[in-house]
Amino acid sequence: MTRLLDQIDNPADLKKLSQHELKQLASELRQKLVDTISVTGGHLASNLGVVELTIALHRVFDSPKDKIIWDVGHQSYVHKLLTGRKDHFASLRQHGGLSGFTNPEESPHDPFGTGHASTSISAALGMAIARDLHGDDHNVVAVIGDGAITGGMAFEALNHAGHLGSRLIVILNDNGMSISPTVGGLARVLNRLRFDPRYRWAKEESRRIIKALPLGEMVWEVGRQARGRFKGLLLPTMVWEELGFAYIGPIDGHDTVELERALQQAKEYHSKPVFIHVLTTKGKGYRLAEDNAVYFHGIPAQRVSNQNIPTYSEVFAQTVLRLTRDDPKIVTITPAMPEGNCLSIVAAEFPKRVYDVGICEQHAVTFAAGLATQGFIPIVAIYSTFLQRAFDQIIHDVCLQNLPVVFAVDRGGIVGDDGKTHQGTFDLSYLTLIPNLSVAAPRDENELQHLLYTAVNSGQAIAIRYPRGSGVGVPLDTILHKIQIGNWEIMREGNDVAILAVGVTVAPALEAAHELATNGIQAAVVNARFIKPLDVELLTSLASCISRLVTVEENTLSGGFGSSVTRLLHDLGAGEIPVKNIGIPDEYVEQGTQAAIRAKYGLDAQGIARQVLSMFTVHKASGRSARQAK
Repeated sequence: MTRLLDQIDNPADLKKLSQHELKQLASELRQKLVDTISVTGGHLASNLGVVELTIALHRVFDSPKDKIIWDVGHQSYVHKLLTGRKDHFASLRQHGGLSGFTNPEESPHDPFGTGHASTSISAALGMAIARDLHGDDHNVVAVIGDGAITGGMAFEALNHAGHLGSRLIVILNDNGMSISPTVGGLARVLNRLRFDPRYRWAKEESRRIIKALPLGEMVWEVGRQARGRFKGLLLPTMVWEELGFAYIGPIDGHDTVELERALQQAKEYHSKPVFIHVLTTKGKGYRLAEDNAVYFHGIPAQRVSNQNIPTYSEVFAQTVLRLTRDDPKIVTITPAMPEGNCLSIVAAEFPKRVYDVGICEQHAVTFAAGLATQGFIPIVAIYSTFLQRAFDQIIHDVCLQNLPVVFAVDRGGIVGDDGKTHQGTFDLSYLTLIPNLSVAAPRDENELQHLLYTAVNSGQAIAIRYPRGSGVGVPLDTILHKIQIGNWEIMREGNDVAILAVGVTVAPALEAAHELATNGIQAAVVNARFIKPLDVELLTSLASCISRLVTVEENTLSGGFGSSVTRLLHDLGAGEIPVKNIGIPDEYVEQGTQAAIRAKYGLDAQGIARQVLSMFTVHKASGRSARQAK
């Protein structure tokens, strides 16, 4: 049988296919997703669920003239396959390959980059207003998941869009899941729409029944009013209508005929924005993903790894469970990431002390602040890239009031395949500038548990930043102890140069020191586990006896750890000491394996050794030039 997917070079080719052929194409797309993502890694279940919806969108609308914005963006793989990128699909999430999210630099069919949730409606409204100001007539469509729509930014955009009344289509892809099952009041509303059989009856049968009665016009009018009351009382679709949207749905998200009919109706509706509620099954067509959509939400690439070494996230969760058992004041909060942060084991034992607040990072932080005012010790477990969204809340609601909130900043530093929207390379810069906040990074998984113990017993706000992936394989101490806040430790003695390494860079710094020793350079290595406050005493001591300093961090160099060290040396009157800062330059980090990216930026052992060695080479060359001048 000829593969239909091979014949699809652009969305216009879809419009030539029959409904029977569309079913075959949907099957081929699902097979392509499974085959490719099993190798490259990526978001499988969510893309399997939007196959028919993506086909219908591209049959009804004319991309790239019509703008289709995917939220979060990881559900856009089918969109990529249908918009001229199928021949490069095997490069998905690979270094130099296709992004795992929408990317305007990659294709004109991607009008907006969407790596973080809840942004699509705001962006779509901006595009719609720009269209109106230009006097154009194209369509703007935002496709948002039921998890992303719980984010506060989505509600702000819905409120504004309804107020403006501009022509805009918002499609809610409702599969009952974000990564974990969607939580909150809105999720309960959507579940009523999904599962209440009375709504189906009201929608599909009421018109037929009423038309069959005598005195049709009068009865129909009474029936229309009754149905309006029924609709508002039974199922709050009125939420969308009161916001100023025309509501269509719920629609079977796997029926292309019904989908195309609804999309065409929305396309022709010009008097107000339209909200289409589409019901899909996450993992559709692949039984393993349907049965376990959480696991198959995002699967790793096929790589060799040591399964016996726990990840930092697992050690974090195990330590939180241990601390929660010992202290009834500890409460843990996560914004829609209980599985990503491995907190399910804590929630299973303490369901009333672990809170999944949905994709609401700002709320998560201020919620924690409220708990802290009442004597509790909140731990906010959140990815570095998502914590950026709560910057104001960290400043205003936690640190300004000097509240003891612990921030467990997962995926700090280079994350890898998810690309530039998910790299955690800014947190040291934006956290260390905040008063009343200490910032730490463990050198290994064992130190992570001690830092957590220190933080929950400190009575102050502390952020602990740790990387994605497995630990280094060290044994875990059974007895936890406090680490003096602001205290560094010397891992290796040396008198030629001191390497001050942060977190995950400590291990390669030690390797680099061994390599430097073969070149006759004795390097001291310091575990600079506190980025704020700095260890002034140890830094002063090093500056007095070692002539060169190197800082190493998986963070942007602008305002990072190295910048803080250099400034402190200047304040101490030691600004003449040569200091080399190794880290991320002023750019966004692209996708690729963690190892490849670290090598690119000289953050692996060889790169650190090479850059330290260059300090001595430059010094010797400068010395020769001075002698020659004499």
